[in-house]
Amino acid sequence: MRSSARLGVAVRENLKIARKDFAKTEDDLKSLQSVGQIIGEVLRPLDNERFIVKASSGPRYVVGCRSKVDKEKLTSGTRVVLDMTTLTIMRTLPREVDPVVYNMLHEDPGNVSYSAVGGLSDQIRELRESIELPLMNPELFLRVGIKPPKGVLLYGPPGTGKTLLARAIASNIDANFLKIVSSAIIDKYIGESARLIREMFGYARDHQPCIIFMDEIDAIGGRRFSEGTSADREIQRTLMELLNQLDGFDELGKVKMIMATNRPDVLDPALLRPGRLDRKIEIPLPNEQSRTEVLKIHAAGIAKHGEIDYEAVVKLAEGFNGADLRNVCTEAGMSAIRAERDYVVHEDFMKILQQWRCPFSVSVPEFSFAVGIEATGWEAEAVAPFMLCSQSQKRTIQEF
Repeated sequence: MRSSARLGVAVRENLKIARKDFAKTEDDLKSLQSVGQIIGEVLRPLDNERFIVKASSGPRYVVGCRSKVDKEKLTSGTRVVLDMTTLTIMRTLPREVDPVVYNMLHEDPGNVSYSAVGGLSDQIRELRESIELPLMNPELFLRVGIKPPKGVLLYGPPGTGKTLLARAIASNIDANFLKIVSSAIIDKYIGESARLIREMFGYARDHQPCIIFMDEIDAIGGRRFSEGTSADREIQRTLMELLNQLDGFDELGKVKMIMATNRPDVLDPALLRPGRLDRKIEIPLPNEQSRTEVLKIHAAGIAKHGEIDYEAVVKLAEGFNGADLRNVCTEAGMSAIRAERDYVVHEDFMKILQQWRCPFSVSVPEFSFAVGIEATGWEAEAVAPFMLCSQSQKRTIQEF
């Protein structure tokens, strides 16, 4: 009896596998026997039943439509699938997306909370009012009777947290996020850069709500001049297309723009006017209190032993930005590893800052050469604060 039961189970298993193989073979045969279809584009509807379409090969046709297709979606520019024989519209297709724009969409902003951005509480409030509030509660603006801001410009020195703020906004809002490095969209072929701008905004309008973050906007948003090379003219055409998309006849709706730069002085005035970039938010170098907040955030995940005097560390880090403070924590951890410890102590932070002060300090002769005067007396004493500058500031002074 047991052997018969086992035999029955084996037969049922084999039958199940055979049915799966049979179904797969049938699907393969149907695929081989099926006829391909043509991709076309709707030029304009004639009436509710007839449409003028342009096939991918070039010719134009007046065609009908399947009853299952939603005719309200068959507007000018819609991509459709045409039957090979009758050229009937079988179904609609999504907008064609350039691979560059597709890669922008799949840029992961990471999981960044507002609490991870230290010393920028006022800037966070202004940014949330301009970007998050119109997307989450648009009825507030309707009741007041004003139009919400379209875009925001974040400007300030490098390493102060402009990109981090944009990532925090993207992480805390349920919206699509497009991150663009402005220099990456410049193409050597005429018109290609402007086409990318059009496709980027078209994709954003089709997938609202959406946030577009353009980093290093000075790469394409610089002042326009009457003279220049062909490359300069291509950049100007790209800027004009960007201006057209920002305040053209097509409303952006729930599409918000965030731009970032550390060179606001070189931007074109047409880009900065209200109606395009309604708010300009400065991200300055952190003061002592802000540096303490930033340092505590970066040091939160570090294994520490004993008390860390953050105030003493911050006093030695005068002029440091957020990136410099993060590097301080990294180098303190490296110092602990060299000492064969699995924890960081206060002396590691102080040691790193003392090391950074020596090789990048500004001597009196260097300062005298930079400012063009001989530093004696009180001028020599004035050089002392430069010993506490960040590395980038010291290099700038030495190369001046």
